[in-house]
Amino acid sequence: MAARATLLATLTTKEAETSFLRSAMEQLGVSVKLVDISLHAGASTLDGDEKNRRMAEVAARVGQDLAGKRAEEIGVVAGIGGGTGGEIVLQVFDALPALHSKVLITPLPFDPRPALADKSFVIVPTLVDILGLNDLLRQALKSAAAVIAGMCSQTEPAPGLAKPMIGLTALGATGGAAASIEAGLSDMGEACAVFHANGFGGAGYARFAAEGAFKAVVDLTCHELNRLVFAGDHVPMKNRFTAAAHLPQIVLPGGLNFLGLGPVDTLGPAYSARPHYQHSAQFTHVKVTPEEMAETCEILADHLNDANAPVHVIVPMGGFSHRDRPGGEIEDEALRILCLEMLVARARHYEVEAMPNHINERPTTQRALELLKPYL
Repeated sequence: MAARATLLATLTTKEAETSFLRSAMEQLGVSVKLVDISLHAGASTLDGDEKNRRMAEVAARVGQDLAGKRAEEIGVVAGIGGGTGGEIVLQVFDALPALHSKVLITPLPFDPRPALADKSFVIVPTLVDILGLNDLLRQALKSAAAVIAGMCSQTEPAPGLAKPMIGLTALGATGGAAASIEAGLSDMGEACAVFHANGFGGAGYARFAAEGAFKAVVDLTCHELNRLVFAGDHVPMKNRFTAAAHLPQIVLPGGLNFLGLGPVDTLGPAYSARPHYQHSAQFTHVKVTPEEMAETCEILADHLNDANAPVHVIVPMGGFSHRDRPGGEIEDEALRILCLEMLVARARHYEVEAMPNHINERPTTQRALELLKPYL
């Protein structure tokens, strides 16, 4: 396949830098189609609302045009930009398939994690601003050209899924169960895609569920609900617990018993006074209160009741996470009983069953697989 790329840039402000990047790409054998994403404001200064409107218009126009073309026709889609240009590029990326090859060259004047939550792209940080060519920027742009050329050599037309997969949510705290379910599905000849339920991974899970990548899901780890309602890093994802409403769901309250917060020395007095432990240098798990457990169970139940496909809920009474067991720092049987009572009391559309085992024990995962079998 010919090495081909589409390069997005605000030419009214980044013409020299874009020209250098384009030349570097062409020297590596990449055929480049240049797309101007400038706002064309002239000498005027746009106010916030007008600027945002024009940015959205440009991104929508370019995104719609690229989305209407074959993957091999547009090749790798690369964008170069600072704050405004980078944001337009990310909006264009939204219109492309999640796994289409994409590259953003930027000094990173914004946090890219929300954009990365539901789409795959490579970031090449320039470190210096894209404002006038200099030796530092030239080296960064040469590196970006090499990245793009390398991606072009590996790019093939997206074949699509051979068949829909099973979506599975997981954390380290429920990793034993996730590994067991994935292995069981593999034994049955079923493909499984696992999403890290850390407040970002669920965005990808929701996108693929909405786009038809799954035939059923095992929402093993509902932990992100705590982040969305109470505390913890997360991205906006209003459809995290509704995107799979049209699919058969096996749901477990994995990680619903703790809040995923930052380094232990950053906890405020209210959280440090609760039972907690250091999951890693970056993450501390803090036990939820009964009031928090009740609220998240109520919200989860409402979402599951609104589903229009079968929903089976398993409540593992031996523990909801790896440290929720006898001797664990956040072990709490009363919270598990409360969760079960809340989910049973509010059930209209879904079925609930309690198991005496821990979430990471084999009987629990075997039961999840048994409930899933009719939908495979």
